[in-house]
Amino acid sequence: MTDNNQLPASGQPTIFPSRVPWRAVIVFVIVACGLAWAVTLPLWLNGGLANPIAGLLLPVMMFTPTIAMLVVVLVLRSPAQHRLRFLGMWPLRPAGRTILFLALGLFGPWILSLVIAGVSALCGWAIIDPENSVVAQQLAAALPGEIDRELITTVIIVQIVATPLNAILSSMLAVGEELGWRGWLTPALRPLGTGATLLLTGVIWGLWHSPIILLGYNFARPDLSGVLLMVVGCVAWGVLLGWLRLRTASVWPAVLAHGSLNASAAVFLALFDAQKLDLALAGPLGVAAWIVLAVVIAILLLTGQFRRQPAPLLPAAWGPAPVSLPAPPQASSGHVVDMGGNGSDTDGRAG
Repeated sequence: MTDNNQLPASGQPTIFPSRVPWRAVIVFVIVACGLAWAVTLPLWLNGGLANPIAGLLLPVMMFTPTIAMLVVVLVLRSPAQHRLRFLGMWPLRPAGRTILFLALGLFGPWILSLVIAGVSALCGWAIIDPENSVVAQQLAAALPGEIDRELITTVIIVQIVATPLNAILSSMLAVGEELGWRGWLTPALRPLGTGATLLLTGVIWGLWHSPIILLGYNFARPDLSGVLLMVVGCVAWGVLLGWLRLRTASVWPAVLAHGSLNASAAVFLALFDAQKLDLALAGPLGVAAWIVLAVVIAILLLTGQFRRQPAPLLPAAWGPAPVSLPAPPQASSGHVVDMGGNGSDTDGRAG
């Protein structure tokens, strides 16, 4: 991924942190992952995911990255200034671009999940059979007597169509993760370059899930293979969520996209035969997803989308001694960096 974070905009200085704050990054990762293990410890001690309190502890775990973010921001003062801007929480401008990417974050993972489901079926990794789906089984358990086929079909259609609405609700929990992963960690690693930032963030995000993956969550593979599946899935989706973050300098499109991804699991539970569904192949984080997301990422690369980034930081965001690059005497013919106030992208066009 081409990295243009050292190309200043014509006529104005561009200021970036001189290096990755590795001490803060290490503390962030230790706190986020350590708290994740601590929150899930009762599940490890008694019953695993079958423990009745699992439904409470898993949402609590989602807020451990935010707690880690607060530790490094408030205790280590990283960054020291302009924290809301650095975290991508504020300001929400330019409004047009923000709204466009919010919509993309909300609907994108839902649409991609439908495509992933289609690829799964075409590859023979899952069988489309709504009458034997997880949703149908849940209806059968909840309602007495024989379940009418039309009722199953109606419930499944409503559930799939309502995914974007459920995504908004799911985002209320996803924000607990995203203020850490894409809010703080992504811009903290940004001096490494776009590619390294997105890949490393995705790996950390995937490994953070280890306490529940090793209990059989997501893939029903409570071993190293499950962790590796999660890491690859998180890297693939993390590139897209990270792109939303860097493309807009706002964390909120990534929050909606994460919520939409979580809600889109309903697509697979509603369409496929539950007895023959292997989420490692046909799920939103499985092999079919890797194929679809690889195509999307390739398109973004070929169209130069990773090069179009407004600067996520304000001057002096990391303390009193930022690195300032003077403007060149002539306008660069390549991509330039927008400081985020005039709504232009790194190639000088409005977006």
